[in-house]
Amino acid sequence: MPHCDSCRRGDFFACTLPPPITGLSLDGGYADFMIAGIDALARIPAGLGSVEAAPLLCAGVTTFNALRNSGARPGERVAILGIGGLGHLGVQYAAKMGFETVAIARGKDKEPLARKLGATNYIDSEAGDPAAALGKLGGAKVILATVTNGAAMSAIAGGLAPNGKLVIVGAADSMTVSPIALLSRRQSVVGWYSGTSIDSEDTLAFSVLTNVRAMNEVFPLARAAEAYERMMSGKARFRVVLEMGG
Repeated sequence: MPHCDSCRRGDFFACTLPPPITGLSLDGGYADFMIAGIDALARIPAGLGSVEAAPLLCAGVTTFNALRNSGARPGERVAILGIGGLGHLGVQYAAKMGFETVAIARGKDKEPLARKLGATNYIDSEAGDPAAALGKLGGAKVILATVTNGAAMSAIAGGLAPNGKLVIVGAADSMTVSPIALLSRRQSVVGWYSGTSIDSEDTLAFSVLTNVRAMNEVFPLARAAEAYERMMSGKARFRVVLEMGG
């Protein structure tokens, strides 16, 4: 199966079509068949079906790869900002990697899900200052920001521990961070894209080994337009998957 970053080569795009990538906003995303280079393919383990594997080849590899390259070690505190399409996988991966996992989201109602996914602590960002709440726990070695809200990212940056790292995988337009805090506490802000086909295979293997799974809403290909609207509405829980032949 082609992984979601198969058009990327280093820091450039091999797809030299206009900036939006083929399959995202150009024709071809719902094709039954496609031609792909061998270096863009990832082997799916026997323990995963296509519907289970598909979200792990984009949201999964993005969060898994960001966490395993974040510099955090087992036992250290890692916070996941947002428990939506990316975040609900991020919480699972962080817990399975042995991090003290803190989930941060809006509303007390999300706490049961966060704990079910593996979070040891939950912070309701609507109940007060989330950075202060994270600071009371001792701060985070890593905060994985999966949301697309720059204000939410800005609000949590103060919860980093000394030498902490804010890793951004959510595509927000902008955010603010205090240079003084970065300097005085030796903190950093970095972005992370998904990964290579080998990273995707590692993601799938780890997911099978540790029983990490995406929560999907499955639609037959014939209902692709309805599935797209469901995804764009933000109401999907948590990934929308099209099933070929359905």
